[in-house]
Amino acid sequence: MDLERARADVLAIFRAALRRVDPEALVRDALVLDGDAIVVRGTRYPLAPDARLIIVAIGKAAVGMARGATAALGARIDRGIAVTKALPGEELPRSVGPIAVVAGSHPVPDQASVAAGRRVLETVAGLRPDDLVLALISGGGSALVEAPAEGVTLEDIARTTDLLLRAGADIGTLNAVRRPLSRIKGGRLAAAISPARVVNLIVSDVLGNPLPVIASGPTIPADPGLDPVALARGLGAWDHLPGPVRRALTHAPRQSTGSGDNVVETIILADAAAAAQAAAEGARERGYYAAVLGTRFAGEAREFARFWAELARHARTGGGPVRPPVCLIGAGEMTVTVRGDGRGGRNTEMALAAALAIDGLPGVVIASLATDGDDGLSGAAGGMVDGVTAARIRDAGLDPVALLAANDSARALAAAGGLIQTGSTGTNVNDLYLALLPG
Repeated sequence: MDLERARADVLAIFRAALRRVDPEALVRDALVLDGDAIVVRGTRYPLAPDARLIIVAIGKAAVGMARGATAALGARIDRGIAVTKALPGEELPRSVGPIAVVAGSHPVPDQASVAAGRRVLETVAGLRPDDLVLALISGGGSALVEAPAEGVTLEDIARTTDLLLRAGADIGTLNAVRRPLSRIKGGRLAAAISPARVVNLIVSDVLGNPLPVIASGPTIPADPGLDPVALARGLGAWDHLPGPVRRALTHAPRQSTGSGDNVVETIILADAAAAAQAAAEGARERGYYAAVLGTRFAGEAREFARFWAELARHARTGGGPVRPPVCLIGAGEMTVTVRGDGRGGRNTEMALAAALAIDGLPGVVIASLATDGDDGLSGAAGGMVDGVTAARIRDAGLDPVALLAANDSARALAAAGGLIQTGSTGTNVNDLYLALLPG
């Protein structure tokens, strides 16, 4: 198999998916300034001459979403703030028009996240009923913006986040536990904005788009049916949580203090399904038959890798309903239960496990890619492997099985030339899985 051609195909398909979920274009196209009103996807929101229009953008797509809002609404914006993540070596703009840009920390909040939370609350302080806040929310906001609840410290929240991630918590569990620890999450930002109106525009990084889970729902009331204590116990993490966190979770009301009555509309602009469909279009342009097999895949990365590899093997050997050239496409979000101290992320772990599953199988390329370009601690978007990747790792003097056991997937893929590095993409709609079977 021509690996250079396969890499070019993977990157072209990935770029097609990213274009569909470009946050700047999505927000720009959703907004229209029409005289004395803001039109959001066809719904008019009148603004009195002295009414203020505030932009609050939170998440990995915040800068792009802020640019889209500025392009559409221009000088009518009174003020705003965009909080996002800066990758190593990346320099964020100081502002986007009247919207200040600040950096928080992800995936574990730090003092920058607390400073960002303070700035967000200051931005929305003192609003009136005729003011309007456009909340531009995307994945990553849970860690990027923080304001610890009374009795809880930032160190408590950071320790809790790290424990839950290492225990393999999915995003729903992680955010359900973190919500009661914050003065922003679980609708509390909407309460701070009140009595002003709120319109939410969301780029979703959560499978199925449950609104309280995306960025921990700063402008969406929490789901009262979730018990954070039971969730933490189910992961075996409860006894290791800091004492103040256990007390806060035990005594926290199931629903946030904010009713969300001032939230007048919520629109999902893009999600994993949109990226997968765009990837299929990109694959067809490269000459593949494209099949989207699912957009809500979840579970342990290495276990999913074996499943995905088996689907590819089935199609390659003629046992499936499709024949090469074909591109199998999926989207979702895996978890990694950390057992070692290696360097990697859920996508590089999936790719390394897939390399072992297709070891020696010709005519199959598998890729696992984070749409934000930032896969855990890997320093890459993810990885691409084929039937000789495991052999290349062994030729480099490394043991791919041992590296997988140590969660050292980035090191393994780097040795085989299998890392896919894109830098920050400015968006975030989960992960994309590809299996390419050229003709």
